[in-house]
Amino acid sequence: MLEKSFAAGCNLLFISALLGGCAAGTSVKMKQDVSANVTKKVESKYTGPKRRVGVVDFENKSAYGQSRLGQAASDILITELVKTGKFIVVERDKVNKILEEQKLGLTGAIDSNTAAQMGRILGLNAIITGAISNFGVRTTGSDYLIAQSKRQEATCTVDIRAVDAETGQILLADSGKGVSKVSSGGFLGMGTQGSYAESIEGDSLRAAISQLIENITSQINKKPWSCRVALVSQGKIYLNAGKESGLETGQKLKVFSLGAEIKDPESGIVLGKEEEEIGQLQIASFFGENGSIGKTIRGRSPQKGDLCRLVE
Repeated sequence: MLEKSFAAGCNLLFISALLGGCAAGTSVKMKQDVSANVTKKVESKYTGPKRRVGVVDFENKSAYGQSRLGQAASDILITELVKTGKFIVVERDKVNKILEEQKLGLTGAIDSNTAAQMGRILGLNAIITGAISNFGVRTTGSDYLIAQSKRQEATCTVDIRAVDAETGQILLADSGKGVSKVSSGGFLGMGTQGSYAESIEGDSLRAAISQLIENITSQINKKPWSCRVALVSQGKIYLNAGKESGLETGQKLKVFSLGAEIKDPESGIVLGKEEEEIGQLQIASFFGENGSIGKTIRGRSPQKGDLCRLVE
């Protein structure tokens, strides 16, 4: 009788301790993995002035997440471009405002006319747009008597295009794939009741986009850097690039007057414009957020809209 009472007491104490321990603090394990199918990267060794680029909201072609995924993708791309230190990225709101004012599409393909308008108004060297062509989230798990587990996996494919803001030519078309996985576990029904982990959306997008940055940088920087004459007044030449772009006082720039567009006779694609070198100027000082003032050191004085390139 005494042995039975003792055994029953021990069992009761064990169950009470087990339940009490779970109520006081359940141990939940969580693990997250992020991976990407890496495309062939082209290393960028460019060290000159920063290019000025605009990013258009990505189009979400998948059946998941509606427009918020496209906005998230463009935000991630902007962050990754800024981190390279090789670009001045125009705020997305400014890009969208110009698209609205000019009654142009807010997402999707950018044709040559749209690129030229945006490039002229915002002083862009390139425009980057893209689409989420595939996105999906899968949730699996197990539920036993005292232990549970849950696994979530997000996969996506992101397509991007970098467009020359002067000619509308496509500088780069590339795709990246990203995967983000989250696993968690709980005990006695506690710990896995949490809702969908939204962070895996952004993590999978970042995995897909980050692998494309090197190629974007390399292709955009293949074309010689340039800026424009914004104003000529009282012998001073105001340029739309300055200290933030990486220019320095004393640097010399060639100045070109632009003429008629040159188009491919078969496709009609704009290849560029006629250029006439009219002289050189030298950077004397800076103004505003990212402007500089030059003085003519050779040739004739430029006009508003003329093109400037570094003297090699």
